[in-house]
Amino acid sequence: MTRRLLAGVLALALTAGLAACTSPNDDLAGQYREGDNKGFISGDGTVTEIAAEDRGAPIEFTGTAVDGSSVSSADYAGQVLVLNFWYAQCGPCRAEAPLLEEVYTDTQDVGAEFLGINIYDGPEQAGSFEQTYGISYPSLLMQGDADLKLALAASASVQAAPTTLVLDTEGRVSARIVGQLREASILRTLVEDAASAGAS
Repeated sequence: MTRRLLAGVLALALTAGLAACTSPNDDLAGQYREGDNKGFISGDGTVTEIAAEDRGAPIEFTGTAVDGSSVSSADYAGQVLVLNFWYAQCGPCRAEAPLLEEVYTDTQDVGAEFLGINIYDGPEQAGSFEQTYGISYPSLLMQGDADLKLALAASASVQAAPTTLVLDTEGRVSARIVGQLREASILRTLVEDAASAGAS
Protein backbone atom coordinates (compact mmCIF):
# COMPACT_ATOMS: atom_id res chain seq x y z
CA MET A 1 0.00 0.00 0.00
CA THR A 2 1.46 3.35 -0.98
CA ARG A 3 2.18 6.00 1.67
CA ARG A 4 -0.42 8.34 0.17
CA LEU A 5 -3.10 5.65 0.13
CA LEU A 6 -2.22 4.59 3.70
CA ALA A 7 -2.41 8.21 4.85
CA GLY A 8 -5.81 8.53 3.22
CA VAL A 9 -7.11 5.38 4.86
CA LEU A 10 -5.91 6.42 8.32
CA ALA A 11 -7.18 9.97 7.85
CA LEU A 12 -10.59 8.50 7.04
CA ALA A 13 -10.35 6.35 10.15
CA LEU A 14 -9.53 9.40 12.29
CA THR A 15 -12.48 11.30 10.82
CA ALA A 16 -14.75 8.37 11.52
CA GLY A 17 -13.39 8.17 15.07
CA LEU A 18 -14.10 11.84 15.66
CA ALA A 19 -17.71 11.26 14.67
CA ALA A 20 -18.06 7.98 16.52
CA CYS A 21 -19.13 9.15 19.97
CA THR A 22 -22.62 8.05 20.89
CA SER A 23 -24.59 11.05 22.06
CA PRO A 24 -27.61 13.15 21.05
CA ASN A 25 -25.17 15.33 19.09
CA ASP A 26 -24.11 12.66 16.58
CA ASP A 27 -26.38 14.21 13.94
CA LEU A 28 -24.82 17.59 14.71
CA ALA A 29 -21.39 16.18 13.89
CA GLY A 30 -22.68 15.28 10.46
CA GLN A 31 -24.15 18.74 10.05
CA TYR A 32 -20.78 20.32 10.80
CA ARG A 33 -19.00 18.14 8.24
CA GLU A 34 -21.61 19.24 5.72
CA GLY A 35 -20.60 22.82 6.39
CA ASP A 36 -23.69 24.35 8.02
CA ASN A 37 -21.90 24.94 11.35
CA LYS A 38 -25.00 24.20 13.45
CA GLY A 39 -23.43 21.78 15.89
CA PHE A 40 -20.42 20.05 17.31
CA ILE A 41 -19.05 16.60 18.02
CA SER A 42 -19.76 15.85 21.64
CA GLY A 43 -18.08 13.97 24.47
CA ASP A 44 -19.13 13.85 28.10
CA GLY A 45 -15.91 15.03 29.74
CA THR A 46 -14.82 11.55 30.82
CA VAL A 47 -11.33 11.52 32.34
CA THR A 48 -9.13 8.45 31.89
CA GLU A 49 -5.70 8.04 33.45
CA ILE A 50 -3.38 5.40 32.00
CA ALA A 51 -0.91 3.51 34.17
CA ALA A 52 2.70 3.88 33.05
CA GLU A 53 2.99 0.20 32.14
CA ASP A 54 -0.10 0.43 29.91
CA ARG A 55 0.87 3.47 27.88
CA GLY A 56 1.52 3.01 24.18
CA ALA A 57 4.39 4.21 22.05
CA PRO A 58 5.40 7.87 22.09
CA ILE A 59 3.43 10.10 19.74
CA GLU A 60 5.68 11.50 17.02
CA PHE A 61 4.43 14.18 14.64
CA THR A 62 5.34 17.25 12.63
CA GLY A 63 2.88 19.89 11.51
CA THR A 64 2.35 23.50 10.48
CA ALA A 65 1.15 25.97 13.10
CA VAL A 66 -1.43 28.70 12.59
CA ASP A 67 1.41 31.23 12.15
CA GLY A 68 3.03 29.10 9.43
CA SER A 69 5.90 27.78 11.56
CA SER A 70 6.85 24.12 11.68
CA VAL A 71 6.32 22.33 15.00
CA SER A 72 7.20 18.75 15.90
CA SER A 73 6.99 16.43 18.86
CA ALA A 74 10.79 16.63 19.07
CA ASP A 75 10.42 20.28 20.13
CA TYR A 76 8.87 19.03 23.39
CA ALA A 77 11.25 16.18 24.16
CA GLY A 78 11.44 15.47 27.90
CA GLN A 79 8.49 17.73 28.73
CA VAL A 80 4.89 17.05 29.64
CA LEU A 81 2.81 18.08 26.63
CA VAL A 82 -0.93 18.71 26.55
CA LEU A 83 -2.59 18.21 23.16
CA ASN A 84 -6.04 19.73 22.73
CA PHE A 85 -8.10 18.79 19.66
CA TRP A 86 -10.51 21.57 18.70
CA TYR A 87 -12.16 23.62 15.97
CA ALA A 88 -13.56 27.15 15.94
CA GLN A 89 -17.30 26.41 15.63
CA CYS A 90 -17.25 23.84 18.46
CA GLY A 91 -19.24 25.24 21.40
CA PRO A 92 -17.50 23.14 24.08
CA CYS A 93 -14.12 24.13 22.59
CA ARG A 94 -15.04 27.76 23.12
CA ALA A 95 -16.28 27.11 26.65
CA GLU A 96 -13.12 25.32 27.75
CA ALA A 97 -10.62 27.66 26.04
CA PRO A 98 -10.17 29.99 29.06
CA LEU A 99 -9.62 26.98 31.33
CA LEU A 100 -6.94 25.57 29.04
CA GLU A 101 -5.15 28.90 28.95
CA GLU A 102 -5.39 29.13 32.75
CA VAL A 103 -3.83 25.69 33.24
CA TYR A 104 -1.18 26.44 30.62
CA THR A 105 -0.15 29.54 32.58
CA ASP A 106 -0.35 27.79 35.95
CA THR A 107 1.81 24.80 34.93
CA GLN A 108 4.72 26.67 33.39
CA ASP A 109 6.61 26.19 36.63
CA VAL A 110 6.54 22.40 36.22
CA GLY A 111 7.77 22.62 32.64
CA ALA A 112 4.51 21.67 30.92
CA GLU A 113 3.70 22.83 27.40
CA PHE A 114 0.41 23.00 25.48
CA LEU A 115 -0.27 22.49 21.78
CA GLY A 116 -3.62 22.73 20.03
CA ILE A 117 -4.56 20.47 17.13
CA ASN A 118 -7.16 22.24 15.00
CA ILE A 119 -9.01 19.52 13.12
CA TYR A 120 -11.06 21.51 10.56
CA ASP A 121 -10.16 25.19 10.18
CA GLY A 122 -7.73 27.19 8.06
CA PRO A 123 -5.24 29.66 9.53
CA GLU A 124 -7.53 32.70 9.40
CA GLN A 125 -10.40 31.12 11.31
CA ALA A 126 -8.10 29.36 13.78
CA GLY A 127 -6.12 32.55 14.36
CA SER A 128 -9.29 34.53 14.99
CA PHE A 129 -10.34 31.98 17.62
CA GLU A 130 -6.97 32.22 19.36
CA GLN A 131 -7.17 36.01 19.45
CA THR A 132 -10.78 36.06 20.67
CA TYR A 133 -10.14 33.60 23.50
CA GLY A 134 -6.65 34.77 24.45
CA ILE A 135 -4.88 31.52 23.60
CA SER A 136 -1.12 32.06 23.86
CA TYR A 137 0.13 28.56 23.01
CA PRO A 138 0.37 27.42 19.36
CA SER A 139 -1.96 25.15 17.39
CA LEU A 140 -1.26 22.92 14.42
CA LEU A 141 -3.61 22.80 11.44
CA MET A 142 -4.66 19.23 10.69
CA GLN A 143 -6.96 19.92 7.74
CA GLY A 144 -5.15 18.99 4.54
CA ASP A 145 -2.07 17.65 6.36
CA ALA A 146 -2.02 13.93 5.54
CA ASP A 147 1.21 13.28 7.42
CA LEU A 148 -0.11 14.84 10.64
CA LYS A 149 -3.37 12.90 10.32
CA LEU A 150 -1.39 9.72 9.74
CA ALA A 151 0.82 10.28 12.79
CA LEU A 152 -2.06 11.07 15.14
CA ALA A 153 -4.43 8.41 13.79
CA ALA A 154 -1.74 5.80 14.39
CA SER A 155 -0.95 6.98 17.91
CA ALA A 156 -3.87 8.80 19.51
CA SER A 157 -7.38 7.48 20.05
CA VAL A 158 -9.51 10.60 19.59
CA GLN A 159 -13.27 10.05 19.76
CA ALA A 160 -14.66 13.57 20.16
CA ALA A 161 -13.87 17.23 19.81
CA PRO A 162 -12.79 18.63 22.12
CA THR A 163 -10.45 15.95 23.37
CA THR A 164 -7.44 16.70 25.54
CA LEU A 165 -4.46 14.36 25.84
CA VAL A 166 -1.72 14.65 28.44
CA LEU A 167 1.58 13.22 27.19
CA ASP A 168 4.19 12.20 29.74
CA THR A 169 7.86 13.16 29.50
CA GLU A 170 8.41 10.22 27.15
CA GLY A 171 5.71 11.43 24.77
CA ARG A 172 3.18 8.72 25.72
CA VAL A 173 -0.50 9.36 26.48
CA SER A 174 -0.84 9.38 30.27
CA ALA A 175 -4.35 10.83 30.49
CA ARG A 176 -7.29 11.63 28.25
CA ILE A 177 -10.30 13.93 28.64
CA VAL A 178 -13.01 13.18 26.08
CA GLY A 179 -15.29 16.18 25.76
CA GLN A 180 -15.29 19.58 27.43
CA LEU A 181 -12.93 20.26 30.31
CA ARG A 182 -15.26 21.26 33.14
CA GLU A 183 -12.77 22.47 35.75
CA ALA A 184 -9.23 23.76 35.43
CA SER A 185 -8.23 21.80 38.53
CA ILE A 186 -8.87 18.49 36.74
CA LEU A 187 -6.35 19.16 33.99
CA ARG A 188 -3.92 20.86 36.36
CA THR A 189 -3.81 17.72 38.50
CA LEU A 190 -3.26 15.46 35.48
CA VAL A 191 -0.41 17.65 34.24
CA GLU A 192 1.23 17.90 37.65
CA ASP A 193 0.94 14.14 38.15
CA ALA A 194 2.63 13.50 34.79
CA ALA A 195 5.35 16.03 35.58
CA SER A 196 6.08 14.61 39.05
CA ALA A 197 6.23 11.05 37.69
CA GLY A 198 8.73 12.17 35.07
CA ALA A 199 10.87 13.82 37.72
CA SER A 200 10.96 10.79 39.99
